[in-house]
Amino acid sequence: MIKNEYVIRLEKPCDYRNIENLTREAFWNVNVPGCDEHYLVHIMRNHKDFIPELDLVLEVDDKVIGNVMYTKSKLVDEKGNEKQIITFGPISILPEYQRQGYSKILLEYSFEKALNMGFDTIVIFGNPDNYVSRGFKSCKKYNVCLEGDFYPTALLVKELKSGVLDGEKWFFYESSAFCNYDNDIKAIKKFDSTFPFKEKKWQPSQEEFYIHSNSIMR
Repeated sequence: MIKNEYVIRLEKPCDYRNIENLTREAFWNVNVPGCDEHYLVHIMRNHKDFIPELDLVLEVDDKVIGNVMYTKSKLVDEKGNEKQIITFGPISILPEYQRQGYSKILLEYSFEKALNMGFDTIVIFGNPDNYVSRGFKSCKKYNVCLEGDFYPTALLVKELKSGVLDGEKWFFYESSAFCNYDNDIKAIKKFDSTFPFKEKKWQPSQEEFYIHSNSIMR
């Protein structure tokens, strides 16, 4: 339940380090021991697919407590026709503000802004438990898959305009900003070393992440 006044605005250069640390706090030990999402945030801003107009910051009582970033991605039908869409991630809320409705507010604001910018479809990889309440559905319901006809459980689709994906089979291609960034282990370790020490450890959410990340629907 939202009890404090909030402001949503664009990220500024002076926010960069704070947002990277916020992202680190939000994801630390959630999906894997430690995290690398803050490194993704760091490199994403300079990528050609990054959408600055959808790089949004949420403030509560003049404190930055959340952020969401978007990149351009695409769908390709069986005839080779391309449709430009968008993907968000990471979305980060400081742990002490989670489960209070702030991610919902930030996402709904971003959806409206994206629609006003002319985008009509969002595709993400995410935990269905977190996003079906925001209008996302299984990729299979929209006939959206990966090359090889794979329908990952974690591949979720939201139409900002109803019916825009009807009647076609689509193959999803995310931005190269996400491709293999987490394999740059040395760069991630070096970048993380510039932040205060945090202990890496296992917790049950990591098994949930593994299951969703490796599940395919048939």
